[in-house]
Amino acid sequence: MSIQFFDYHTMTELNDAFENAQIDVKKLSQRPDDATMLKLYALYKQGSVGDVQGDKPGFFDFVGAAKYEAWEKVKGTDSEEAKQQYIDLVNKLSA
Repeated sequence: MSIQFFDYHTMTELNDAFENAQIDVKKLSQRPDDATMLKLYALYKQGSVGDVQGDKPGFFDFVGAAKYEAWEKVKGTDSEEAKQQYIDLVNKLSA
């Protein structure tokens, strides 16, 4: 059995940066393309909720199905890693 120790300050800083990135993404001068929007959605959900949950939306719910599939692609990604990827992507888009 392995025990993981988390640095409280690092986790707090990561969570603060994740929250700030959520604000910053709404301030982008240009809307990202659909693929990037789906990546942002998937990383946000993985970082805040964890692995994909619920049933995949039906065939005629194109947006819902696309979001579900994007989230499903990052399944298994650690929450902290997903948050960091989200932050990095927002920073890249803001540059």
